[in-house]
Amino acid sequence: MVLSKAQIGETFNVKSVECKEKIKKFLFTLGCFEGEEITLISKLAGNYIVNIKDSRYAIDENMAKCIVLEAC
Repeated sequence: MVLSKAQIGETFNVKSVECKEKIKKFLFTLGCFEGEEITLISKLAGNYIVNIKDSRYAIDENMAKCIVLEAC
């Protein structure tokens, strides 16, 4: 399942990040890489607020579709 299909408040592990190298590098700088926990906090106007490593970030829908999740 991808992040854009997740329900608010759910926590998952990142299985993989499948997108262009530029976006992948940006997500890695946020701490979004394989095995890391990610929680969807809210969805606001096409932006996804996520919690990664005790920090909150806003990512757009295209980035959310790149993040493949698996159950914790």
